[in-house]
Amino acid sequence: MTDLKSRFETAAQEAQKLAKRPDNNTMLQLYALYKQATAGDVSGKRPGFTDFVGQAKYDAWAKMKGNTKEAAMQQYVALVERLKQAK
Repeated sequence: MTDLKSRFETAAQEAQKLAKRPDNNTMLQLYALYKQATAGDVSGKRPGFTDFVGQAKYDAWAKMKGNTKEAAMQQYVALVERLKQAK
C-alpha cells in the first residue's frame, strides 16, 4: 500500500506539471479519482443549479461511488501516465 500511495502522490504532483492541460472531461476524471482516492465515496449535498462547475465535479465524483481508495489510486496513476505520454 505504501508503494501505491507514494506512486499516487508522485502522480498528483506530476498532474500539476503536465505540458498540456487536459480537456475538461479528463480534468473531471482526474478530480473524481483524486477525491475518491483521498476521501472515499462522495459526501455532502450536490451544489445548486447555478454552480455548474460544482455540479460537474460532484457528479463525476459520485460516479466513482463504491470504488476502493486503492483502485482509485491505481486508476489515477495510470491516467496521469497516459497523459504524460500523450504530450
